[in-house]
Amino acid sequence: MLTAFKQKRPWRLQLNALRRSLRVRLMLGTLIWIGFALIATGFMLTSFFKEHATRQFQAMLEVHLNQLSASFEVNDQGQPFISSSLSDPRFTQPLSGLYWQVSDQQYVAVLRSRSLWDDALTLPHDMQADGHTHTLTTTALHGSSLRAVERRVKVPDHPDQAWYLVVAANANDLEHAIGDWVRMLSIFLTVLFISLSAAAIAQVRVGLAPLRSLQSALHRLRGGSLERLEGQYPQEIEPLIDDFNSVLDHSVQVVTRARAQTGDLAHAIKTPLTILANAAARDIHLPGPTGDLARLVAEQANILQHQVAWRLKHARTAATISMLQIRTPIEPVLEQLVRVMKRLHADRQIKFLSKVYPQDLIFRGETQDLQEILGNILDNACKWAKSSISIDVSTDHQTIRIVIDDDGPGLRAGQHDEVMKRGVRADEQVPGSGLGLSIAKDLIDMYGGELILEQSPAGGLRVELRF
Repeated sequence: MLTAFKQKRPWRLQLNALRRSLRVRLMLGTLIWIGFALIATGFMLTSFFKEHATRQFQAMLEVHLNQLSASFEVNDQGQPFISSSLSDPRFTQPLSGLYWQVSDQQYVAVLRSRSLWDDALTLPHDMQADGHTHTLTTTALHGSSLRAVERRVKVPDHPDQAWYLVVAANANDLEHAIGDWVRMLSIFLTVLFISLSAAAIAQVRVGLAPLRSLQSALHRLRGGSLERLEGQYPQEIEPLIDDFNSVLDHSVQVVTRARAQTGDLAHAIKTPLTILANAAARDIHLPGPTGDLARLVAEQANILQHQVAWRLKHARTAATISMLQIRTPIEPVLEQLVRVMKRLHADRQIKFLSKVYPQDLIFRGETQDLQEILGNILDNACKWAKSSISIDVSTDHQTIRIVIDDDGPGLRAGQHDEVMKRGVRADEQVPGSGLGLSIAKDLIDMYGGELILEQSPAGGLRVELRF
């Protein structure tokens, strides 16, 4: 269960990052709104076109019905006939989709267009007023759906007779026209959605470009290549840039004053301690209480001097890491330390393999602090290594990673935390004070870094530093 949770966690972190992304929010919001607007537009245009096409279809049928009504006559024997042919040639083409029919009072077809061939329209027997148009739908002619208009008429010479004039057309033509419109509209709206989406994405990228420039400037500021934020930014961001630069300037002033006060404090404390130590040194060899007191004063003065030096160094380091412009190239410091270690442990014939990539990696801090951190760790590795030590320095653009491996006996898992304590040594037979790793860890902690001890692939101890 724990393994599964760890595997899923990066996806959750990535999802949370996307949720907090301003770019993702703007893009999703814009795309969703464009999609919604285009879909609503498609529905409205389809509805308008369907209504328009239906009205046009209805108007066409009524025009033909009016022509049929104008041509309809009854002879002296009471037999109906059409005095002139209707204008649309489809009435003469069999099963063309456009038909007319004349029925008597019993709804029996007495006249019909050539397009009906041998069939007849079957319509519901609806009562209607004379001269009024009645719209209806029916199925006939091999199951096709027909839309028809019907009118009940009477001839003055034969008032006892009523006739039903009907004009019908295949409704599938109307549905096909609407379907073609929907397909064309869908293609057009899809192309429009793609075009608007591309424009929206481009607009978001162009609009957020100053923020990406600001992010890059902050990264370089953190790396120490810049002292202040500079460049052309939109007027909406300029107040933020000005306030940030003001905070940086104020921070530099505070650190400068703190370092000056630290130096003054060091001088103020160091001089009285030196006087006390010198006075005690003159009487340290005297017998009796005077000598005992002198030895006690000399011992305590020495402890105070070391404590003051240590605390002042920590204060200097804490002030240094607050100044973003202080930076130290890693590769020259590492090369110098390797040369020193080769001389100090010349009798061991230890082989050093070091790699720094990229070569311009920068440590954001004082050179002396980096020398002390790496020097203590390398010296410790040289004491335990059998024949080789490898040093690998790399970065993921956010964190600098320094890995030091030796091929010595290494440490048991339970010893990793113990050797970090001040004065603790893994082996009393090996020369040392037991302070190297603890001093390095104190400095690393001040820089907000991390020190990790692991089993090395070479068999010894791996010390990994992350800043």
